[in-house]
Amino acid sequence: MTTSSPLTFSTGTVRANGLAFSYLEQGEGPLVLALHGFPDLPYTFCHQLAALAAAGYRVVAPWLRGYPPSGAAPDGRYEAAVLVQDVLALAAALSPEPVFLLGHDWGAQAAYGAAILTPERVAGLIAIAVPLGLGGQFITNPLQQRRSWYLFLFQLAFAEAAVAYDDFAFLDRLWREWSPGWDYPAGEMARLKETFRIPGVLPAALDYYRQTLNPARQSPELAAIRQRLHEPVPVPALYLHGADDGCIGAETVRGVESRFAGGVAIRIVAGAGHFVHREQPVAVNRAILEFLAARRTGA
Repeated sequence: MTTSSPLTFSTGTVRANGLAFSYLEQGEGPLVLALHGFPDLPYTFCHQLAALAAAGYRVVAPWLRGYPPSGAAPDGRYEAAVLVQDVLALAAALSPEPVFLLGHDWGAQAAYGAAILTPERVAGLIAIAVPLGLGGQFITNPLQQRRSWYLFLFQLAFAEAAVAYDDFAFLDRLWREWSPGWDYPAGEMARLKETFRIPGVLPAALDYYRQTLNPARQSPELAAIRQRLHEPVPVPALYLHGADDGCIGAETVRGVESRFAGGVAIRIVAGAGHFVHREQPVAVNRAILEFLAARRTGA
């Protein structure tokens, strides 16, 4: 079911992996499934929805589980492995053909896993801002340990209170620190805070981190998927990272090529931080469209 949105995007809902997912949609053609991260919403891909639709693609950007109007997990599962299941189920529900995956932040993590598990269903992968194998940086990279302070805060019982304090000023802080040169629209932050004020959203968003990083919170039934998430990505990929990313340093991208068995093109985008696709949409869209066009022609 689809309806018209005041932002000129269509909106719809689809059942996948036991949940109702709401999504933004624009265009017709091969499917590009665009997956947002934290703290963010599908509107983060507004520039990509428009540009890719104009180039002959159908772009669908769902709200991830726990982010209304998509459903909350009835079993409370939010770890990375279940996000991978969501992506696979969404792709199957939306297109009988192989799809392109476009993921930012948590969306990138989920897209990696989907490409690893079912490469025959993924025509190509575009990942933004989270390099494959980032977990090792938490052990070896002191700079990244300091940047990732929020990961450790989220493990604590008072994290909800800290994030919600002063009308979610924490979210403003993250966006400023992660993309220090981005003068983000006030309306974007207002919409994000409106979502996070909905009961249950903040605990769900924090459980992404708590369950993924804490083995005691993980589901035994997902162990086989978790194990495979360490494998190389077997499909052709494009990786984009902002040179000034204050969340995940650009130095973490060095050597990542070895983790892409299907090949990868890496672009470090100047004048951009963590939300590089919002900050430098012209450069990002050009790189994405070149990658997609090459995949469509078999180059």
